[in-house]
Amino acid sequence: MISQLTRVVRSFPGTRVLLVGDLILDRYVYGDAERISPEAPVPVLRAIERVERVGGSANVAACLRALGVEVCCFGAVGADAAGETLRSLLESMGADAGGIVVADDRHTSTKTRFVGLAQHRHRQQLLRFDEESTEPLPEAAAERLRAGVIAMIPDVDVVCIEDYDKGVVTAELVEAIVSAAKPAGRRVVVDPGRLSSFDRYRGVSMVTPNRNELEIAAGRTFGAPEAVVEAGPELLDRWGVGSLVVTLDRDGAVLVRVGETPLHIPTRPRSVYDNTGAGDAVMACLAAATAAKAAPEEAVRLANIAGGLEVEKFGCVPISGDEILADLRIEDRRRNGKLRRIDELLAELSLRRDRGETVAFTNGVYDILHPGHADLLRRARDEASLLVVATNSDASVKRLGKGGDRPINDQPFRVRMLEALECVDYVVVFDEPTPIGLIERVRPDVLVKGEDWANKGVVGREFVEQNGGRVRLVPLIEGYSTTSIVERIRNGQS
Repeated sequence: MISQLTRVVRSFPGTRVLLVGDLILDRYVYGDAERISPEAPVPVLRAIERVERVGGSANVAACLRALGVEVCCFGAVGADAAGETLRSLLESMGADAGGIVVADDRHTSTKTRFVGLAQHRHRQQLLRFDEESTEPLPEAAAERLRAGVIAMIPDVDVVCIEDYDKGVVTAELVEAIVSAAKPAGRRVVVDPGRLSSFDRYRGVSMVTPNRNELEIAAGRTFGAPEAVVEAGPELLDRWGVGSLVVTLDRDGAVLVRVGETPLHIPTRPRSVYDNTGAGDAVMACLAAATAAKAAPEEAVRLANIAGGLEVEKFGCVPISGDEILADLRIEDRRRNGKLRRIDELLAELSLRRDRGETVAFTNGVYDILHPGHADLLRRARDEASLLVVATNSDASVKRLGKGGDRPINDQPFRVRMLEALECVDYVVVFDEPTPIGLIERVRPDVLVKGEDWANKGVVGREFVEQNGGRVRLVPLIEGYSTTSIVERIRNGQS
C-alpha cells in the first residue's frame, strides 16, 4: 500500500484541477500580549508583524500548488485592494487567477486575526475580525463565473468546489458544473459549507464533510465512526451524491460509496498544535489524488496524512508532496526497517525537525555488535529526539586497514543488527573514508563518539559546533572492542 501511495503522490505534478469557491484574504497581526488593558479586561497586543495570506478556496489553491498540481481558480472578489492582493498572491504561487470575476458592489471576504504570544512560548489567537459579503453574486457576475467554469472543464482532470457559503457556490452553479462534467468524464469533488442540507450538491462525485458539517446537514450526531458507517448509505441516497468522505479528527475518516460497503480508514495519532487549515489540506489532497486517478481508498489515506501534518503546524501552512512522501517513509520504516538512502533520510529529518525534534549522529563499523556498542548507542539516543547511525560500507571497511578478513560480517548483516536496536531510529551506509560528507548534509544537533576519540580528533566536530550543535564523548565499557574479540577468536581463546 505504501509504495502505491508513494506512486500516487509522485504523479501529482502535471495534473490539473479546476477550483471554484469562496476566496478569502487572511490577515494576521502578530504581537506581544504583555498586559491587560486598564480600559477593559482585555489583553493589549503590541503589534510586531503583519502578514497577508490566501484563505478559503484560495488556501486550497495554495495547498494544491504545494503538491505540485496546476490550479485554475474561479471565484469572486470585490473591486477593492483586498481583491487585488488576493489575485496577486495566487499568481505569485503559480496559480491561474484568470477565472476570478470582480463584482463592483461586493466586498472581498477578509478575516483579520490578532495573534499574541501565550505564556511567553506559544502563539495564541486572541481575536478574529471579519469583513465579508455573503449574499449571492449579482446575476451578471454569476453568469460570467458560470460560463468561465463550464468552458474550462474539458481542459482539467478534476473539478473541485470549495463552499464556504459566502454566496459564490449555489445549487444552480453546481447543477451546471455537474451537467458539463459528466459528459466530459470529469469527477466533481465538493468540500461543503455548514449547511442544513447537502441538497445543493446533488449529482456530484464526492462530498467531504467533517464530523460537525455532517451532523448539521444530517440533523443528528455521530459520536463514533460506526455511526457514520451505519448511516452513510441512507445519506448518499438522501442527497443524491456518489460518495461521502467524512473526516473524523483523531478517528480518521469514513468512505461511503454507492453500492459499496462503507469503509473506516483510521489515522495515526498526531500532536495537535492548530486545527486551522486542516480541512483545506484534506480537500487539496483528495482533489490531487483524484486527478491522479487514485482509487478512492488511496485518496482518503493520503488525505488523512495531509490533514494530520497540517494540525502539527500553526496557521494555514500548505503541506508539500515531499512532506507527505517523508511521512510515508516514516510509516514504512515502522513496518519495514530503518535503512535509508541519504536523500530519503534528509527528507524525513526535515519533516521531523519541523515538528521540533532534534537529531543525534554517530558512526562506526559495528562489525561484531557487542555490549560496548549497545551502551554507546543507547547513550547517544538519550542526547536527542532521534538517532542516526552511519556505518561503513564493506569496501570502506577494507580501506581502513583493519585486516584482509574484515569486515567479519558483511554490510547487510551489520545493518540488520543495528536496525534491531530500539535506540536506533535510522541507519545510513557511507562509502567514503570518513563520514564528514554525511555529517555536513545531516547537520546533527549532537555528534556522539566514544571517549577514546578525545585525543584522536573527532571528524565533524568543527562543522557541528560552527553550526550551533555540540559534540558529546561518552564513556566506554571496559573490556569490549571488536578488534580484541577478533583477536581472541583467532588465537582460539574463549
